[in-house]
Amino acid sequence: MALISLKSLGVTMSAPLFSNLDLTIAAGDRLGIAAANGRGKSTLLKCLAGELDASTGDITRSRGLRVGHVEQSVPDALLDRSFHQVVADALSPEQADSEFWRVDVVLDSLDVPEDMRGRPMRALSGGWQRLALIASVWVTDPDVLLLDEPTNHLDLARISLLETWLNALPREVPVIIASHDRAFLDATTNRTLFLRPEESPVFALPYSRAREALEEADASTARRFERDMKVAQQLRRQAAKLNNIGINSGSDLLTVKTKQLKERAEKLEDAAVQAHRERSAGAIRLANRGTHAKVLVTLDDAVVETPDGTLLFRTGKRHICQGDRIVLLGRNGVGKSRFIAMIRSAIAQPGTAQNIKVTPSTVLAYSDQALSGLGGGDTPLAMVSRRFEVGEQRARTLLAGAGVAIEMQEKKISALSGGQRSRLMMLALRLTNPNFYLLDEPTNHLDIDGQEALEEELLKHQASCLLASHDRSFIRAIGNRFWLIEKRRLIEVDSPEEFFRSVTGTER
Repeated sequence: MALISLKSLGVTMSAPLFSNLDLTIAAGDRLGIAAANGRGKSTLLKCLAGELDASTGDITRSRGLRVGHVEQSVPDALLDRSFHQVVADALSPEQADSEFWRVDVVLDSLDVPEDMRGRPMRALSGGWQRLALIASVWVTDPDVLLLDEPTNHLDLARISLLETWLNALPREVPVIIASHDRAFLDATTNRTLFLRPEESPVFALPYSRAREALEEADASTARRFERDMKVAQQLRRQAAKLNNIGINSGSDLLTVKTKQLKERAEKLEDAAVQAHRERSAGAIRLANRGTHAKVLVTLDDAVVETPDGTLLFRTGKRHICQGDRIVLLGRNGVGKSRFIAMIRSAIAQPGTAQNIKVTPSTVLAYSDQALSGLGGGDTPLAMVSRRFEVGEQRARTLLAGAGVAIEMQEKKISALSGGQRSRLMMLALRLTNPNFYLLDEPTNHLDIDGQEALEEELLKHQASCLLASHDRSFIRAIGNRFWLIEKRRLIEVDSPEEFFRSVTGTER
């Protein structure tokens, strides 16, 4: 039985986000929603939750249906509340009186440590804040659970925990997930909706298999459109030929046949459906100036420490060579970001880092998790024009190509969406014209198209890079060397799969 039914649903902002969407949500559904940044995923979830009215169409919900909606951002009002209070405050007065035990049960199910439960939200990492929001919704015992980018800021261990938790939920509770994490969608969904402005196809498959089915369907539509257009052209040529003969002979029959042929051509053209062409959220292109040096960075048993001098790990004797795409593996807190920051400092200030030697021809492109290199108080136009010494018109063209529209180019960078800032960062990296990329969580905020574009560019340019990421699909696509930080040592492994298994406990 359908718990939620959508009929011809559509939402238009400045342009249609989606339209004519027919969809049913029933018990057992684990539905993944895939779309580019800003194309309506969050909007659809708000419509399903009853928080936003659609522009067209209808939504029917079962009587008394309780919908739990976990949004992306933490409301400011919760920042001074503790983890435990945020979850407890979500209970209704009746539940708080008789079912307060729900709070600890939910926190236990998400493996929230006791010392974490009393901390204020503003003191928590983004990952723990996400889990607090999920717990605060689940504790209310919803009939349907909506999750908007639930893996944002989570490390691999927490992503795995969330996957296990979701897969253990009662099957009668449908879960709808909007996410850019391909591996997570594969692990948690059994249906996939590809949200599009015109027609939004749904497949009874998890993301990767659904994506293959979608590509086959799009290819079939393209072939059918091309065939119909060819037939229509043939009919019009036949009609033109008969028309000329009819005029010369004065034959009324030929005039009627000419009209019939034209009508058939028009019907074919009117009914023909073009294959969907995804409107880009902004191009991602990289550069690689290359170098004659084989070795870019030499690590001679460098020591990675916390700010207070506590040893995190030692590197041993390692080389980063031209063409290496090295992925750092390790659980949160082992020192991946500290290591990346050390190498950045060694390149920016040669000779200052002990036991790290950098080849002089190395030109760095660096991006951290927070995209701090952009400077939120600047404008995109000013940043690109000044930093890379290009004229205003050239800067505007570059920004538009990267997905920063004209109307956003003179607003502060802090006003851009996460996806726009990520694409702006990639533009800045390209304009640096580097031969070595140092990337900490580069797929944060990038939609699936952006992730795949970044993968393609890194591979196409044979770019040398060292990166840390929690995105399993990205790691598998990019890495040709893997360095694992474990037991205060940096060791090289042949593949990331054993590490993934150790963290997730699965063969995924």
